[in-house]
Amino acid sequence: MGGIHIIAFVLVLITAKGLAQKQQQEDPCQVKARVVGDIDYCDRYWECVNGRAELFDCPNGLVFAGKHRGVTEGCDYPWRANYCDGKRQANPPIGAEHCDWLYGIFGHETSCTRYWTCWNGTATEQLCIGGLLYNERARSCDWPENVEGCQKHPLCNDDANGNVPLGKSCNRYWQCQGGYPRLQRCPAMLVFDRRSLRCVVPPTEDCDVPTTPATLEGELPDGRNEQEPEEENLPPGVPPLPSGAVPLRARPRN
Repeated sequence: MGGIHIIAFVLVLITAKGLAQKQQQEDPCQVKARVVGDIDYCDRYWECVNGRAELFDCPNGLVFAGKHRGVTEGCDYPWRANYCDGKRQANPPIGAEHCDWLYGIFGHETSCTRYWTCWNGTATEQLCIGGLLYNERARSCDWPENVEGCQKHPLCNDDANGNVPLGKSCNRYWQCQGGYPRLQRCPAMLVFDRRSLRCVVPPTEDCDVPTTPATLEGELPDGRNEQEPEEENLPPGVPPLPSGAVPLRARPRN
């Protein structure tokens, strides 16, 4: 029995030694990229600087994704991939106004159609368009039926199945379907009447007879698509907004 115990003990030592070697921190100076993720913390990484390994932290709220990857400095939003599987974050959140972390995308405190993009602690208010609401789970603009807690869109508060004018547009409008707005366009040569809330033969008090054929659904005269607005008012280096989103004009912060 003694021999069996000795053999078992030796096997345990060999296994433990193998695990220790396997879990040893990789040397960034020994890899082509010259940078590697930390073995324990997903928001840290090692970089080879002047032939020596140096430890760096990702910007607060981001985790290491790899060289030339992510949104900045090789770091990315933690929810974009399984960056933190088997690891933990070394740094606690540093909060700022509207921001749980210095970097990230966060839901709005009072609106289902808006959210915040935070870049180094600076919050920029964004707006979901096309009848979409912000889905905190998907971190993108989504159909209202997919967003818990915001099932009814504020556009449809007055009539859950009625039509709502779209600004000063003469041929586009919102059609509420069970409290969910859908962007619609009047048939060719008709205009939307803000009083009867339906498409009619022009002229109306607000709209004249169209002089050009109606464009395709969602298209604007200059070739832009309403669902793909220009991304403006974003901090330098900030990644593209979630689909269905449009940045709001900057407003002074109190």
